Amino acid sequence: MSGAIDPGAPQHSGSTAYINAHIVDPLGDAEYHGAVLISDGKIADYGPQLFASGAPYGIQSIDCRGLRLAPGLVDTRVHTGEPGEEHKETLKSAGAAAAVGGITSMVLLPDNEPPFDDASLIEFVARRARQIRLTNMYAYGALTVGLEGKELAEMGLLAEAGAVAFTDADHAVGNAQVMRRALYYAKAFDALIVHLPQEPTLSGGVMTSGEMATRLGLAGNPPLAEVMMVERDIRLAEMSGGRIHLTKISTAESVAAIAAAKARGLRITCDTAAPYFALNDLAVGDYRTFGKLVPPLRAEKDRLAVVEGLRDGTIDAIVSDHRPQDQDSKRVPFAQAEPGGIGLETLLPISLELVHNGYLTLPHLFRLLSSTPARLFGLPGGKLAKGAPADLVVFNADHAWRVDRDELWSKTKNSPFDERPVQGRVMATIVGGRTIYRDDSFVTAARAA
Repeated sequence: MSGAIDPGAPQHSGSTAYINAHIVDPLGDAEYHGAVLISDGKIADYGPQLFASGAPYGIQSIDCRGLRLAPGLVDTRVHTGEPGEEHKETLKSAGAAAAVGGITSMVLLPDNEPPFDDASLIEFVARRARQIRLTNMYAYGALTVGLEGKELAEMGLLAEAGAVAFTDADHAVGNAQVMRRALYYAKAFDALIVHLPQEPTLSGGVMTSGEMATRLGLAGNPPLAEVMMVERDIRLAEMSGGRIHLTKISTAESVAAIAAAKARGLRITCDTAAPYFALNDLAVGDYRTFGKLVPPLRAEKDRLAVVEGLRDGTIDAIVSDHRPQDQDSKRVPFAQAEPGGIGLETLLPISLELVHNGYLTLPHLFRLLSSTPARLFGLPGGKLAKGAPADLVVFNADHAWRVDRDELWSKTKNSPFDERPVQGRVMATIVGGRTIYRDDSFVTAARAA
């Protein structure tokens, strides 16, 4: 993509008005032509009548020319290689890719080398984020020591250091007793546990079970491996009264089980990642390793069930599940390839397909991408509100382009959406009132005092 990253962008000392914008307000469930006023890095005012006749003298104004303006995306599932595997992705390169994708806040997974089971590593992320000055960066704490699923990590100390939630990333906790203890312990300080539901002894395959796996001669990972763990975690949450967030839901049965649990009033929330509503197992094609993910891409009926779960509110949020892998990890036979795909820059355009195809409205989509994940994880952004951080994205929802991995800003290029035609392009990303990314085609009309 053509544009400029500017981590050193100063915050305007006065007030800045974004005028002539098509505003998307997820909490107000509204879209309207209006303006947003930013002062001291926060939203001072917004609405359809604000500056209807132009911004007054003394306020810098930026003409959005009818482009859409919405709260910046809050991505709660991002892996980077720093520390430990900086050749795959650094915090700086991930921050740049996130800025290009309109992501203003991201939560980093703890499965690095070493894993985030020590408070010093949570503090490291916060310190590096302040140095990089791009998107807001937060960190998960490890749920268990070494992500081994045996002994609980010191969640209290990790929370004091700034961990916003607890997870073992893509390592499922197979021991029900350990998960039960975790839920009781986390309940004491209302911490959120995030769990990938994959029954370990059943999920050893490399793609989803079914006709495609049989045709390719690849070991299958049955959808049952997911719903079994979903149902176990629902029962444990019911027993403990704790909060659990199930991540990367990919099967029809899981969507149904979570909907039933919510109907019973349990404290269950969940998300899905962009590949699970945009792709199915046919994307593996002729052993295409960019399509090898965890969980694996499922059958078309599962994809459609995930779309319906997003539409009816069963699924609360959408994540990128950004997981960079280098060429040596992907250019090998499918069974030996490392799973994972990058997704920071494609999260918005892929998600916009749900709007273009008539499943969601823009405000509903931005509840899934911004306001709800911010609320679930206790983060300050993700909404239009007076006094909220001025974390915003300006985008053209209709701009057509084709994903080209070689043009992506991420350090590695393993996108499952490579060569996919999409609609939607970020024009500017604003964090705390600073414009950290601007597309070359976004020419602003600004005037200062």
